[in-house]
Amino acid sequence: MSFNPIFRTPSAYDFPLLIKQIWITPLANTPQQEIIYRGERRQTYAQTRVRIGRLASALAGLGVKPGMTVGVMDWDSHRYFECFFAIPMMGCVLQTVNIRLSPDQILYTLNHAGADVVLVNAEFLPLLEAIRERLETVKAFVLIDDAAAPPQTALSFAGEYEALLAQSAADYDFPDFDENTRATTFYTTGTTGLPKGVYFSHRQIVLHALGILAWFGTAPAQGRIHREDVYMPITPMFHVHGWGMPFAATLIGIKQIYPGRYVPELLLKLIREEGVTHSHCVPTLLHMLISHPASKDTDLSRLKMVIGGSAMPKGLARAALERGIDVYSGYGMSETGPLQIVNHLSSEELAQDLETQAALRCRTGRSVVLCDVRAVDDQVQALPRDGKSTGEIVFRSPWLTQGYLKDPQKSEELWRGGALHSGDIGSFSPEGILHIADRVKDVVKTGGEWISSLDLEDIISQFPGISEAAVIGVHCPKWGERPLALVVPKPQAGIDPEAVRRHIAGYAEKGVISKYGVPDRVLIVEALEKTSVGKLDKKLLRAKYAKTA
Repeated sequence: MSFNPIFRTPSAYDFPLLIKQIWITPLANTPQQEIIYRGERRQTYAQTRVRIGRLASALAGLGVKPGMTVGVMDWDSHRYFECFFAIPMMGCVLQTVNIRLSPDQILYTLNHAGADVVLVNAEFLPLLEAIRERLETVKAFVLIDDAAAPPQTALSFAGEYEALLAQSAADYDFPDFDENTRATTFYTTGTTGLPKGVYFSHRQIVLHALGILAWFGTAPAQGRIHREDVYMPITPMFHVHGWGMPFAATLIGIKQIYPGRYVPELLLKLIREEGVTHSHCVPTLLHMLISHPASKDTDLSRLKMVIGGSAMPKGLARAALERGIDVYSGYGMSETGPLQIVNHLSSEELAQDLETQAALRCRTGRSVVLCDVRAVDDQVQALPRDGKSTGEIVFRSPWLTQGYLKDPQKSEELWRGGALHSGDIGSFSPEGILHIADRVKDVVKTGGEWISSLDLEDIISQFPGISEAAVIGVHCPKWGERPLALVVPKPQAGIDPEAVRRHIAGYAEKGVISKYGVPDRVLIVEALEKTSVGKLDKKLLRAKYAKTA
C-alpha cells in the first residue's frame, strides 16, 4: 500500500497541538475576562497569562528543566490553574497530587512519579513533614499560602509562590516541541492495591478540550456550553485535570471561578454572587449542595451540572430538577481523559414531565465525537446494539492514557485486545444509548443470577426520607452472594427497613428487577464510606459488612 503525504513548504509552520496554543483564542478575543479565586482575588486572562510566564521563569530559576516532574498539592485555586499551564508549557510534567490519599499513598505517588519539585499549600505541610525523610527525588519545595504570617514548619522552602512570581520575568519563551510529549501524570484512587499512574500528552489534552466543546456546544437544547457561560469546578483539579474542563473553558475564554477547598456555604455563595452556570461533580457533592440549609436561599435555576464518577440515582436527579438544575450524566474514567459519554436530552425528551425526565437524565448517554465505545465479549468482539447484549465496556479514542506509568504488565491488561478496558458491564440500545449495569467487581452474583447494584440503588433512592443508599454483595452459603442494602436516612426521617424492602419488592412484582434482586436485609447506617474523590467505596463497604447475613 502506498501513501501520498502532503508536501510541506519549508517556511510553513507545522502547528503542534501543545497546551500553550490554548491561549491564542482567549488572549485575542477575551483578554479582560476574569478568573476568580474564592470571590476574593480577581485577575484577567491577560494578567493570568503574564503570571504563567512568571511562574515558568521562577521554576526555571530553581533549576527546573524540560522533562522534569513538578508536583502540586493545593485546593482548586488560581495558582493551581496557572500550574496547569506553566509547567507543561515548559516541557515539564505536571503531577497533580491527590491530597485526599493517605500519607503513605502520597509518598508512593511522589516517589513513583519522580517528582523533582513540589508546590505545596500550607494546609498540607503536616502531611508533607511526616513523609519528608522518605521522599527520594524531591529537590525543592515551594510554599503556597493565603495567610500573611509564615507557617510554623521544619521544612525549608526555595521560596513562596507569590514572592517568586514577583521577582521573576514575565517573558518566558515557551518553546515548540513534540505534541506527544507527556504533559501530566496523576494517580488513580487506589481502592484496589497501590495507586496507578496515568499520563497524558499535550496532543491528547488539546484534543480532549476540543472534544468537550464540540459535543457540549452542539447539544440541541440542554446542557450546552457557550461563550457566555460562567464555569466553576466542583471536581478537584487533581482528579483527571478537573475532568478537563479548565482547559476547555480557557480555550473559549469564559469567566472561571476557583473555590479553594469545597465548603458548601462558599460554593453556594459563589453560585449566587458570580452567576455560575456550568459545573460538574460526583453525586455525593450534588447531594451535599442541594441538601445544605444555605441552598434554600440560592437560585440554582441557571446551573447546568454534569454528574459523573458514579451513577446518579433517580431520586437525586428528581430533587435537582425540582430546584431547577439542568442535571445530566456523563461517563468516563481516569484512564480515558475522562470524557467518553454524555447524556444530553433531545428537545422531545425535554417536553416530558418531571418524573419521566428524572429517569431520562440518569441514563449514561451517547458516545462523544471521536469516541469509539463498545460493549464486547470475552474475545473483545463487539456485541450487537440491541439493548440486551451485555458485555464489558471498552474504549478507543484520541485521548486515552497509553498505559500505566512504569507498569507494563498492568498496561497490557488495561489494553488487552487493542481496546482500553473499563471494568464496567453494560449494553447499548439501537439508538446508541449506553446503559451501565454495574462494575464487574460490584455486581451481585446470587444463585446464578447477576444483580445490578446500581439498579437497586436507583430504586432505593426513590423511597421518601432516604438520603443515600449503597447495595453490596455479602456471602451466603446457599446462594453464593445476596444483596445487602445500606441506607442513610435524611435528618429526622424515621426509616422502616422493612418498608424499604417492600418498596424494592414492588419493582420485582412489576418485573423491573428479578425477584432474586430483593435484598434479604435493609440496614440503616449513619454514613457510607467514600473514596478520595467522593465515590462510594464498595471495597471498604464489603469488608466492613462482610459478615452481615
